[in-house]
Amino acid sequence: PLIFFSIHFVHTGRNQRRGGGGGGGSVEKRRRFHRIQHGQCSYTFILPELDACQGGGPQSHTEQYGSSRSAGASVVQRDAPPIDNEWSAQKLQHLETAMENNTQWLQKLENFIKKSMKPEMVQIQTHAVHNQTATMLEIGTNLLTHTAEQTRKLNVVEAKVLNHTSRIEIQLLENSLSTNKLEKELLLQTSEISQLRDKNSRLESKVQMLESQQRGELEDMREEKNRLQVQYLVRTQMAAIESLEKQLRVASSNNTALQKQQAQLMESVHTLINMVNQRWKDCADAYKAGHSVSGLYHIYIGNMTEPIQVYCDMDTSGGGWTVFQRRINGSLDFQRTWTEYKMGFGDVSGEHWLGNEQVYQLTSQGQYSLRVELRDWEGSSAYSQYDRFTLASERQQYRLYLRGYSGTAGKQSSLATHGTGFSTRDQDNDNCDHCKCALMLTGGWWFDACGLSNLNGMYYAVGHNIRKLNGIKWHHFRGPSYSLRSTAMMVRPYDF
Repeated sequence: PLIFFSIHFVHTGRNQRRGGGGGGGSVEKRRRFHRIQHGQCSYTFILPELDACQGGGPQSHTEQYGSSRSAGASVVQRDAPPIDNEWSAQKLQHLETAMENNTQWLQKLENFIKKSMKPEMVQIQTHAVHNQTATMLEIGTNLLTHTAEQTRKLNVVEAKVLNHTSRIEIQLLENSLSTNKLEKELLLQTSEISQLRDKNSRLESKVQMLESQQRGELEDMREEKNRLQVQYLVRTQMAAIESLEKQLRVASSNNTALQKQQAQLMESVHTLINMVNQRWKDCADAYKAGHSVSGLYHIYIGNMTEPIQVYCDMDTSGGGWTVFQRRINGSLDFQRTWTEYKMGFGDVSGEHWLGNEQVYQLTSQGQYSLRVELRDWEGSSAYSQYDRFTLASERQQYRLYLRGYSGTAGKQSSLATHGTGFSTRDQDNDNCDHCKCALMLTGGWWFDACGLSNLNGMYYAVGHNIRKLNGIKWHHFRGPSYSLRSTAMMVRPYDF
């Protein structure tokens, strides 16, 4: 709001222009605005100024008066010098009185303005406080709403975290229980294994003593047996040849009709001679030569000058199988070294391992198939057959390669087929980084990463064959901890 006040000062002097002759002239009045700012309000005062006053006096008094009034709110200028000093003094006193009155009026106006402005300022401040309070309340309400929403979200997240934590704790508890159970079973099995190892060590010492005593006798008996078999076969064939030769001599003295019979008999003699001198490379050759009875045969593998004795299965799936592994009753210990598994051990007529080197030489003669015969303690039997079977050399760790699986001992193979090395307790070639499968599961086998099978494991009798991880197992037939009753592994040519 703007409030205007008009204050007039009346002077009786005349305006005499500088250089005038004392004629009567009109007094020209000019107004000057004086503005005061108080808070949001502005006050303007209109103060008149006198342009000229009559009087005389020296020029120096006029200049001093004009210069002193030029710094105040109202300035009175004179164009003509005052008439005399007395009139100048009166005029100055009159002006001072007017200035005092003006100052009092200004003070009263200032007091009035202050009094009138106090309620308005209080009201303005009150409105401002109310507006600020409302704004702060609105901001506080928004903050409370946001805080409540964040609290609700945090509660939801906390509930989810608690649920997830409880589930994890339950899983950890279950895992710890199963781990404790497995540890107990492992301790039991470890104690059983230690006991069995003690028994095995005692048995090994006894067997070694017996072997040292009987080894020479067995070697002599085997050589004598082989020599007698060869001599018997040769004698039988020679007797037949001599009989034929006698018949030929008798027939040669007869007429020409007997000459045809002589030619036929000579052909038979040559056939018999070829049979005597024939060398079979596997049981399939013996079967094709007319020997269809399962038993012991002598075969020549590769470039071997001396024959080796093998067991030929002439009954299973068409016959012609050369057996290189057989477990029957647990009478033979299969916890052997690398060299023993290489050269072979056991009796080919009973439990035995023909030897990795012999099997390598045998499968190097052509393409062979593998058949695994299995039987459990409940009388059930099954088999697994592979169309292609190859065994690498000792330099390549007698790696096993298989292809074309079929059979009744599971829908998939329990034997690693991708080239797994052979491992024994003194030469570890498995794919387990932090363990030795041949020591854990015993025996020599193509363990891979301990694998799903081990037909050379510990032999457990009925009633003790359950939950035996180191037994004779074939996973997809009777599971991972069932020890089987009997097994046999055999090969024959793929095109048989």
